[in-house]
Amino acid sequence: MNANLSESQSRSPADVLLDVQRATSCSQLPADTDLALWASVAVGEHRAHAEIALRIVDEDESQALNHQYRGKDKPTNVLSFPADIPPELGLPLLGDLVICAPVVAREAEQQHKALSAHWAHMVVHGTLHLLGYDHIEDDEAEIMENLETRILGSLGIKDPYLPAEESADAPAHDARAEKTTNGTDE
Repeated sequence: MNANLSESQSRSPADVLLDVQRATSCSQLPADTDLALWASVAVGEHRAHAEIALRIVDEDESQALNHQYRGKDKPTNVLSFPADIPPELGLPLLGDLVICAPVVAREAEQQHKALSAHWAHMVVHGTLHLLGYDHIEDDEAEIMENLETRILGSLGIKDPYLPAEESADAPAHDARAEKTTNGTDE
């Protein structure tokens, strides 16, 4: 994966302060610089500056948080907790992301995706949630997925919503995979 953006790309990274906490036994994790780049590019069009806390966890912690905040008693790939700060304060805090390393690794393998590409998708997906995007309604999902695809494309990462057999050669605007296979918000 190319971690640098070319000058010709329209999306410019924001200045993002990313506080990374590693609370996992998994050893195959992205570098802090990659995590920060992915978050910065996702924030890029929305804000010039942002602060995000990113906690990388194992399944027990993910399951406990997913149960407590979403009522789902299983681990999930990414949880987003937007900051509840009045805009008039002008603070750059976006919120917290919790990413479950074992779930991300398992999904990448099941979906035949490069692990780094799936990590990038989870960081971008979670960051967009912090910015107010959602995918509960079909029209919201289409907007969010298109934005994710565009952001990841600017990083040289293929459309994460294409089925594995199509993603190697298909352009980003082709037919989408079923929502249950996209690897987000299980």
